[in-house]
Amino acid sequence: MRVIIVDDEELARGVVREFLRPHAGVEIVAECANGFEAVKAITELEPDLVFLDIQMPKLDGFEVVELAGSKPRYVFVTAYDQYALKAFEIHAVDYLLKPFSQQRFDQALAHARAGLGETQPAEEMAKQAAARSAPLERVLIRDGARVHVIAAGKVDMIVAQDDYVEIHAEGRSYLKNQRLSELESQLDPGCFVRIHRSYIVNIERVSRIEQATKDTHQAVLKDGTVVPVSRSGYQKVRSLVR
Repeated sequence: MRVIIVDDEELARGVVREFLRPHAGVEIVAECANGFEAVKAITELEPDLVFLDIQMPKLDGFEVVELAGSKPRYVFVTAYDQYALKAFEIHAVDYLLKPFSQQRFDQALAHARAGLGETQPAEEMAKQAAARSAPLERVLIRDGARVHVIAAGKVDMIVAQDDYVEIHAEGRSYLKNQRLSELESQLDPGCFVRIHRSYIVNIERVSRIEQATKDTHQAVLKDGTVVPVSRSGYQKVRSLVR
């Protein structure tokens, strides 16, 4: 079993390392101190199991799962019990609450060994990990081994591109493997409006709505970009833009 340990505290990583020592057939292939390192290591090393902290710098544990997918199994290791339900919603193997005993750790490892053959499609686990009861505050985009973290308020517009979305923010565009309807459900509806089947705009970036032809309208963003507006989109947006 190939294992990665992810925690921003070296002492916490050391505890997991020591608790793994008595177990034969376990190889620790990497230790990571933040979410960026974790995504890179999981993607490149393809471990069987990840012991994953939740509250970390740069990316939290759930964001790591969203970006790295479900090929490995995950055991969340945290000092906070309020994330347990969310962890099991994304099919975590176990949830270790710090401080934990060797016996409790051994139980979690046994659960992981038993479930190694039961994998879930990566896109489904990523979808569940991305789900938020509150609107997204930032959008995560994996570009090979790199990760872009974009504050939601910096996004100008989002365009559907088949199974991808093209996210425009601060003069740049990024492709994310996600459907427009799924991302729409995660964004703040008070800030983002789907004005067309293929377009979502940040209301703060809209300069005006104008008539394009006798029967159609278009939105003009503050940077001059022109975006088509459907009939239903016009009804949604006209009361929000003066």
